Amino acid sequence: MAQSGFHGQKYREFLRLRQAPSSLTTRSIRGVHVAVTETRDDNPVHGLCGEIPPEDAYIVSLKLRDYPDCEYWERGKCVVRPDVRAGATYLYDLKYNPRFVIEKPFHSLHFYLPALALNGVAEDAGVRSVGQLDCQFGTGFRDEIVRHIGASLMQALRRPSEANQLFVDHMMLALTAHVAEAYGGLHVSKPARGALAPWQVRRACERLEANLAGTVSLQQIAAEFDLSVSYFSRAFRVSTGLPPHRWLLRQRIKVAKQLMAIRELTLSEIAIFAGFANQSHFTRVFSSAVGVSPGMWRREKLGSTEAEA
Repeated sequence: MAQSGFHGQKYREFLRLRQAPSSLTTRSIRGVHVAVTETRDDNPVHGLCGEIPPEDAYIVSLKLRDYPDCEYWERGKCVVRPDVRAGATYLYDLKYNPRFVIEKPFHSLHFYLPALALNGVAEDAGVRSVGQLDCQFGTGFRDEIVRHIGASLMQALRRPSEANQLFVDHMMLALTAHVAEAYGGLHVSKPARGALAPWQVRRACERLEANLAGTVSLQQIAAEFDLSVSYFSRAFRVSTGLPPHRWLLRQRIKVAKQLMAIRELTLSEIAIFAGFANQSHFTRVFSSAVGVSPGMWRREKLGSTEAEA
């Protein structure tokens, strides 16, 4: 079956939304697209939703709003009417044409996971392929890991121009591996704590520093060393003490501090030079990491420099 890459505009058509919802995509170990989409409509168009072309893929849906008496269809008929609760996770098999009767406001996060992505995790771990996921729509799962990953991605969905691709890749890889283990019966032994060779660490760090905006993907960097994304991510963390997206954030802050010593540069210029989307993005990230705003940090730093002169 062909992969649809079910996200963005396709959700607009499926749920009859007034505009395309925000989505984030990455490439899995097998190179197929994995995506997360936030869908919300407080005044929806009532009726049976659209159809999804059947494919060997799943939707892992984190519900953010109660939806009592949800009329759920598979293969052209209603099969169950559960009371969906906010915070619960549901799994849908896209081979079975999942559909809903829309008659109330809704709000959810949907992770699109092709079977190829799930089996890529198994292949990378050297174990057998993932079988069918445990899709029991009538029973929602209280999955704290899905909730944590969903919450972590919300800000990136709301501000896609500020999304760090390395962070998105990291979170989606973690989500894919968790779903394969929790619902696909994948059993993976604890990975060996292998590290990158010194030359690999140096080259990986140079690659990251050369792209402070974070638009380079984990897959691109891992491919340079002929490593899988999951192995590279683990080995980089063992070698540096930080996952790639956190290491890059630290470098952005370091570069920003260096640039703030140049009086002629404005904070908006520094934000762009240090890889942030804009000054607002820079202020939020810097304040969270350092504990004070860039403007306050700069005034204190330049003031102390002048006093010492």
